[in-house]
Amino acid sequence: MFILKRDGKKEAVQFDKILNRLKTQSDGLTVKFEELAQKTISLMKSGMKSSDIDLLTARLAAGKAVYHPDYLVLAARINMSNLHKSTTDDFAQLMQNMSTYTHREAAAPLVDPTIAAAIAIHKEKIHQAIDYQRDYLLTFFSIKTLERSYLYKMRDEIVERPQHMWMRVACGIHTDPETHNLDVDKAIETYHAMSQLYCTHATPTLFNSGSPRPQLSSCFLLTMQDDSLDGIFSTLKQCAHISKYSGGIGLSIHNIRGAGSYIKGTAGKSTGIVPMLKVFNDTARYINQGGRRNGSFAIYMEPWHVDIMDYLQLKLPTGGENARARDLFYALWVPDLFMKRVKADESWSLFCPDETKGLHDVYGEKFEELYERYEKEGRARKTMRAQEIWYQILKSQIETGTPYMLYKDACNRKSNQQNLGTIRSSNLCAEVVLYTSPDEIAVCNLASVALPKFVREGKTFDFIGLEAIVRILVRNLDKVIDVNFYPVMEAQNSNKKHRPIGIGIQGLATTFIKMRYPFESENAKFLNKSIFETIYYSAIDESANLAKEKGSYSTFAGSPASKGLLQFDLWEATPSERYDWEALKEKVMTHGLRNSVVTALMPTASTSQILGNSESFDPLSSNLYTRRTLAGEFTQINEFLVDDLISLDMWNDKMRNLLMKGRGSVQHLPIPDELKQLYKTVWEISQKQVIQLAAERGAFVCQSQSMNLYFSDPTASKLSSAHMYAWGKGLKTGMYYLRSRPAADAIQFTVEEEDECVSCGS
Repeated sequence: MFILKRDGKKEAVQFDKILNRLKTQSDGLTVKFEELAQKTISLMKSGMKSSDIDLLTARLAAGKAVYHPDYLVLAARINMSNLHKSTTDDFAQLMQNMSTYTHREAAAPLVDPTIAAAIAIHKEKIHQAIDYQRDYLLTFFSIKTLERSYLYKMRDEIVERPQHMWMRVACGIHTDPETHNLDVDKAIETYHAMSQLYCTHATPTLFNSGSPRPQLSSCFLLTMQDDSLDGIFSTLKQCAHISKYSGGIGLSIHNIRGAGSYIKGTAGKSTGIVPMLKVFNDTARYINQGGRRNGSFAIYMEPWHVDIMDYLQLKLPTGGENARARDLFYALWVPDLFMKRVKADESWSLFCPDETKGLHDVYGEKFEELYERYEKEGRARKTMRAQEIWYQILKSQIETGTPYMLYKDACNRKSNQQNLGTIRSSNLCAEVVLYTSPDEIAVCNLASVALPKFVREGKTFDFIGLEAIVRILVRNLDKVIDVNFYPVMEAQNSNKKHRPIGIGIQGLATTFIKMRYPFESENAKFLNKSIFETIYYSAIDESANLAKEKGSYSTFAGSPASKGLLQFDLWEATPSERYDWEALKEKVMTHGLRNSVVTALMPTASTSQILGNSESFDPLSSNLYTRRTLAGEFTQINEFLVDDLISLDMWNDKMRNLLMKGRGSVQHLPIPDELKQLYKTVWEISQKQVIQLAAERGAFVCQSQSMNLYFSDPTASKLSSAHMYAWGKGLKTGMYYLRSRPAADAIQFTVEEEDECVSCGS
């Protein structure tokens, strides 16, 4: 039996060599490497490549992770060692190679030649900064995620290492697009922050930074230009261009006339929003995101629109195709007046926007006055119980997980952009809240902080370290605004005028576990508020520093911040005495802010997978996961739980089988009550607690939060109560998705087909 070496030479199989290599890679791990070596040898075939043998061994090791988490560590070591053998450690030369490589005739190179040239000037300093051992900080599933979608390839072979990716992203951000000069010190600072897994930029930035067309932005918010053929199809064209370059889209359609409305130009009647949305649906399918996946459009509509009942059925699994557009995502932009009438079981009037101008352009008292005036004038197309619409909303959410629920008045009243005009929608993932108009497409650039990295010895949280990373991200994201490629001019105009950024987090649940704080505990509540107060203070302070250096964003005057009102003031909340907020307000009023908004809590499905954290601020959904990758399907158990049970000498086959039988829940296990509290899953945590935590940190989140609600068996009553509670607590996003308990035995996660939005993934 022989194997093929990487240089193409044949070599007789040396079983001792395989065993010794596994023994070396297993150093310090609780694994049975002899058994693993025997299994590898038994599955080997003559003529296998040595690299394929490595991948086989890694796959076998990952398959044994159900017995001990160290097997995943071993799988990661083997996989990364294999990648290192097939790639160069000369970063500058790699960037040069990728700057001249095109995988199709006339295609753009992978890396911008001007950035490769800038890197070459500083190649020695960059080479000294790169630490390839940090690649071994990544988990097996992190590596598989990166290999599938993030690491650059030439001739279908991966040529980037994770360290190359971090440095490419850093250099792309810090190379001036006009002078082509690289601020190498800032790039290295950014590299260290990301490569040590303290933070990450959003997926579009990881994909495209350093490329000839660096579309680094996550979210684009559009409003329908005009209720006309030209307006609708001009907006459609904008959506197509944005989707082509991987942008996620949020689109408000409040101003489009309803079915049966008179059309002056033809003396005919409108067919309403459904046929129009089917065109947008097919566009999302056709114009995919950079060749990676279908486009993603979230549609926003206010519940007074005459077509609301048809709108709420567009994603239902049943019904005729002519009345469905299931590839779009749907969201409600809900005024307080609607919630009041639902609560009081009063009537609700439906209007056509063509016959009742301006409803979508006002909020709060002005909206209520205009709405009630139109009611008195008899302009309603239809009047019905508000609860009739409400129960159709609940029905759709229970069946499809949508529509999202966002509260129009809270989003506007608590926005630092309220001086610009009425905000009409959020984005694809319901955490970005920015002003849009027919000639302004709002854009947001995102990044997230990995909170578990700031837990010190399981006892203290490093707020000073957190502050330092946030300050780096503020400056990075502000740079992104200037180096970014904008698919449409309206997006560039808006982004450079208002300079919004969004810093979020990942790993809140992991952080609570490392600190030994149950999710529902008072300690968790206190830490939750303290973390987000620190992030907000650091971001605002650093944005004020930037404003002093470079000038404030152009529309700062008249904003709440210009009057000394920060986010917690708009919530009528009181911050702690941890920071000198009065001094900060004086600083902001004196120098301004560089960025109109600074925080937004996005979903982090992909990037939290890369950094090895729980997603965003969600509780754990299970202690047991089935993950599907290109290398196969693997069962993973919460490593913190396993470590605890090992320390108690309670981890054995019986316990493992009981955990599987309980679908990842520990509540039925014969373990200490302390562990049952610490490892509660989201299905066992009160959703009231989830909403409370969101509201308490909301005073320090100047955009919004992609807050999911979780119910094992959702009912209209449970869901209605949760919505009313979230609205009453003043949340901007009352619900992103409704998650119900999966029927499978374990939570499914796939690196091959991700359902989550990766546009916002940070």
